[in-house]
Amino acid sequence: MAYFSVSLENLIEHLCGLPGIGPKSAQRIALHLLSIPRDDAIELAKAIVDVKDRVRFCNICYNISEGEICGVCSDERRDNSIICVVEEPKDIIAIERSGSFRGRYHVLGGAISPIDGIGPDELRFTELISRLRDGSAKEIIAATNPNAEGEATALYLAQLVRPLGIKVTRIARGLPVGGDLEYADEITLSRALDGRTEL
Repeated sequence: MAYFSVSLENLIEHLCGLPGIGPKSAQRIALHLLSIPRDDAIELAKAIVDVKDRVRFCNICYNISEGEICGVCSDERRDNSIICVVEEPKDIIAIERSGSFRGRYHVLGGAISPIDGIGPDELRFTELISRLRDGSAKEIIAATNPNAEGEATALYLAQLVRPLGIKVTRIARGLPVGGDLEYADEITLSRALDGRTEL
């Protein structure tokens, strides 16, 4: 990166620190930012600072929020009897985009990963159990990622919640809509067959 000025190299380096942004993408973004009007660049910088200053975690579910309680938790039309447990706030965004879930959420803040030094105590299981004490929840949906860490987290969640007499379910896994069988791996096909439904 010796071809650029120190300030541009610094911007590229910071952009490389963002998830999913490699050196080439960082360079393209930096050059784009250099070409936009100064006012637009200032508005972008202000938006970043604004998010850092104003956004926090919801006191109930730990979703991202600008107030003490997020929009989902403050929505009285949501079903209190079902809580969907996810790893991160971004998972809520994905589920909400589907428009098919009208219950509540709980964000654990990650997944159990002994290799990374993340055990149950580093996640928000205690806060979930505190929420369940009011007796309104009848079902917990384990919507953790379908990888080793997500599976371990879902199993731990089930062991923790079942003694409370609350049903624990796991999101279905299988083939994506529009996917081809020939390109699916064995585990995905096996889970798709296990989770089949009657037509």
